[in-house]
Amino acid sequence: MRGVPFTEEYQIECSSGVAAGTVAYHCAAPSRAGPVCYTGSLTPANSILSLRVCAVSYLNTVPLVWGMLHGEQKGLFDLRFRVPAECADMVASGAADVGIIPSFELIGREFGIVPGVGIACRGAVRSILLVSRQPANQIRTLAADANSRTSVALARIVLARRYGVEPAVVKRPPDLAGMLDEADGALIIGDPALHIDPETSPFHVYDLGREWMEMTGLPMVFAVWAGPREFVTPQVAAAFQDSCAFGLRNLEWIAAAEAPARGFPVDLVRRYLGSHIVFELGAPERQGMELFLRYARELGRLAWQAQPGLTPASAL
Repeated sequence: MRGVPFTEEYQIECSSGVAAGTVAYHCAAPSRAGPVCYTGSLTPANSILSLRVCAVSYLNTVPLVWGMLHGEQKGLFDLRFRVPAECADMVASGAADVGIIPSFELIGREFGIVPGVGIACRGAVRSILLVSRQPANQIRTLAADANSRTSVALARIVLARRYGVEPAVVKRPPDLAGMLDEADGALIIGDPALHIDPETSPFHVYDLGREWMEMTGLPMVFAVWAGPREFVTPQVAAAFQDSCAFGLRNLEWIAAAEAPARGFPVDLVRRYLGSHIVFELGAPERQGMELFLRYARELGRLAWQAQPGLTPASAL
C-alpha cells in the first residue's frame, strides 16, 4: 500500500477556545514509485532510525505495527506501547516523536498526520461500548474509562445530540460492575470492551461506532499516526503505511498470535480486526473526522479533575 494520492492540499480545521491549529496534508512525488502523501518538512533519510514511536497497547493497533514488529519495518523505530491518552501526552510533551493520537487530541495542535492509515469504523466498532442499567435518554451519571479522551468525547456527543442528555462524568477503572454501582452508565473501551458480549448482556449496550454512523452517516475515526510536522516526512509516512499493509495481509497470523495472548477466541479477533475496524482511511473518514472535531469543539475540551469524583458536563 502506498500513500493516498491526494492531488491538492486540504486542511482539517482544529481551532478551539484555548488554542488554534490546522492539520494539513501535502503531497509530493519522491523517488520511490508512486506519490506519497505526507505533512511537514523534509529531514535526512537516516533520521527515521532514531524516531521514538508510541503505539497503543490495544488489539486494534496491532495491524498498524505488525510490520514494525515482524516485517521489513522491524528495527526502524524506537517503539513503545501505552494507552491512547498516554500516547497523546507523550507526543505533546516531546517524550515521543510520532504516536497513535486519538482524534480528540488534534484539537488545538499543529500536528502532521500520516495519511491513509489509522483506526476507524464504518458501523459497529465492538470495542467502544456504553453500558447502562436504563435507556440512554435516562443516563444522568456516566462512569468512564478515561484512557481514551476521544471515546469519552464521543460518548458525550452521542448522548447529547442523539438522546438529549448531558450526564455528569466520573473517571473510573474499566470494571463494569464497579462502574455501574455508582453511575447510571459505564463507558468501556479497548480490550476490556471485547470481553463484553452485547448480545447476552443483561444491560442496555450501545456500540458508539454504530451510534455515530447512524447519527451522522459518516465513519468514525478514533486515532491516526501524528506528531510534530518535522517528524512526519515522506520516508516516515511510507514506513507506517507499509507496516499497516503488511499487517492487513497477515490478519490470520495476527489472530492466531494475539487471541491466546489476550484471552480472546481466535474467531473474535478475526472478526474484530477484519470486519469492525477500518485501517485504510479515505475521503469519507476525513469527512467523519472533520465533523467529530467540530462537534467536540462545540462540546468543550475535556478536562478531568485532578481528584476523582463527579465532573459536571458544563465544566468539561
